[in-house]
Amino acid sequence: MGRFVYDGNNRVEIEDRTLAHLQMTIGAKLRRGEAFFFTWKDDVSVGKGRTTVWMHAGASLVFTFHGSRTPAINRAWLEALMYTANSPSGLYVVPEPAESASDKLVVE
Repeated sequence: MGRFVYDGNNRVEIEDRTLAHLQMTIGAKLRRGEAFFFTWKDDVSVGKGRTTVWMHAGASLVFTFHGSRTPAINRAWLEALMYTANSPSGLYVVPEPAESASDKLVVE
């Protein structure tokens, strides 16, 4: 399990593969100067609710991965995550769609 930290205060554990896809989605939005909401489900230990943060270029973001290897990237999943990030409710994790051979993105 990796970890995402927002402005030093909000932390959530996220599986490495999901976190890699979120990092690419968030990075693409922020490189374009687009601010947006990001919502995740909280762990039972902190109440089992949800947290929403306002993602913007000035926010301190930390992506920490448990594993040392970069997972394979599913282009279809990136597109689905970007679709949610562009909606009024903002980015949230959606289930990973099946990928075809043409959907695989190699990241080194």
